[in-house]
Amino acid sequence: MRSGPRRIWLCADDYGISPGVNAGIRELIMHGRINATSIMVASPYFSGDEAAALDALNSGQKRADLGLHVTLTAPFGPMSADFSPLRKGHFLPLNDVLRGAVARRLQSELLITEIATQLRAFIDVFGRPPDFVDGHQHVHLFPQIRDAFLRVVAQGAPDAWVRQCARAKASRRLQDRKALTLDILSFGFRRKAARLDLKFNPGFAGTYTFNSRANYAKIFPRFLTGLPDNGLIMCHPGFVDDALKSLDSLTTLRQDELSFFSSDDFPKLLAEHGVALARPTGESLGTA
Repeated sequence: MRSGPRRIWLCADDYGISPGVNAGIRELIMHGRINATSIMVASPYFSGDEAAALDALNSGQKRADLGLHVTLTAPFGPMSADFSPLRKGHFLPLNDVLRGAVARRLQSELLITEIATQLRAFIDVFGRPPDFVDGHQHVHLFPQIRDAFLRVVAQGAPDAWVRQCARAKASRRLQDRKALTLDILSFGFRRKAARLDLKFNPGFAGTYTFNSRANYAKIFPRFLTGLPDNGLIMCHPGFVDDALKSLDSLTTLRQDELSFFSSDDFPKLLAEHGVALARPTGESLGTA
């Protein structure tokens, strides 16, 4: 049994989606407010300079785990040639991707090639495989996509852990439909990952309804309820800029999350709940 506080992972998704989001995430890493970020190499606002600025934060002492945020939905486009289906050169919207995956209408070899291309882009720019791999809008959990995703990770980054998105039993609320869906999708995902000897996080939290009424400071404490040691909370902090507005509907709430994590209230809240951020070590943190 661990003595001391529970150690958790607080992962900022979508590094690369815009300069403002990138800057906000780097600021939080610099000040020790988050300890992981997931990177969209397929975004038009991800570049070698943005990668170098992030990687520099880990020089000397590692401050954050860096992961690949596999992207397969609009408004982003593929990095590989001949990917399909597309709409005006971009991936299909999320709901269309989900329907295609459930109906198994997607082409497995094209998925494998695209995911492998994104993984190779990460390795090329950072000079090493990612610490972990997950999916933008949770696409890596979808039927058919998860098989391609896990195959690529097992072959190209076998020491990386993968994100499962099921909540700990103690924190499950049936009225949270999105979280319930992720619980169901993660069941098969975990089973397939284990067969490939891939590790994954033991618990997950961070879903909420993205609307103008959301009060993140009041929502966040429930993410800590029942979250096991080494559990993962996803978040989406960042500064809002025109680039973000052109690509994503999640804008103002990113600024709200950034403000909360930057505040004095955040570390106090963690202490009150007997929680601390895990220290990145370069070793896989998942559990098979």
